[in-house]
Amino acid sequence: MHDESRWRLILMPELDGATQMAVDEAILDQASEDSFVPTLRLYSWKPGCLSLGYAQPVSDIDLAALEIAGWELVRRPTGGRAILHIDELTYAVILPLSHPVAAGSLIDSYQRLGQALLASLNHLGCAPRSDAHYETPSGTRGKAPVCFEVPSNYEITADGKKLIGSAQARRKNSLLQHGSLPLHGDLARITQTLAVPDTERQEAAERLLQHATTLEGATGTVHSWNTAVEAFTHGFQSTFGIKFQIADLSEREQQRSQELRRTKYTQREWNHRV
Repeated sequence: MHDESRWRLILMPELDGATQMAVDEAILDQASEDSFVPTLRLYSWKPGCLSLGYAQPVSDIDLAALEIAGWELVRRPTGGRAILHIDELTYAVILPLSHPVAAGSLIDSYQRLGQALLASLNHLGCAPRSDAHYETPSGTRGKAPVCFEVPSNYEITADGKKLIGSAQARRKNSLLQHGSLPLHGDLARITQTLAVPDTERQEAAERLLQHATTLEGATGTVHSWNTAVEAFTHGFQSTFGIKFQIADLSEREQQRSQELRRTKYTQREWNHRV
């Protein structure tokens, strides 16, 4: 029997977007193995990168503006809308579906993981919420291209504004949930890259800032990535009664992530698939 209180903690800051998405999928590929240890991976992106949801049209993005800004493009293996990954902590949880945290429906596991996210934010001096039904602010567009403009039910908000954007993908026997916590900075930067007329860009920026916030905006304090890592570690341990062992990728995960980066996440066929 496995010790369900033992999890891996993998820290991988400041890597490019293709590598980060390849690593998430590589770990997911191993999660159905008998020897797999439940994993929390915390990471950040360098250079800045815009990620598209699995089924989001690349036509939502002004690719020339993205290049001028010096930001990369990658498509996630999970759904949702565009996120600009700068000045943030990203988390990824990978579990076999047989694990108690993953039991039941997608919403069941989403809610359980949400409790750990709420506990993590509390350690950072935040007062977050996760509501079964999110009251969409007036003026929200139903098909907005930006993830943080449209909080979904059970997502993490602070003062009515989206704070963590998360998405989940499931395989036959395993799940990946990853999400983005903006630590500080201008969330409206993403609107520089949207394929909208210049006359609409300012309106899009203002609308986004009405609906989303950063950790600094929610707490009045600039928290470092390392401080956020400590809070997430404490939040997950206290919520699930687990102990983390800091680890690296296994050799198989390392090899698989290199393969996925080369053959999928750096390829136009994937990133421009829609």
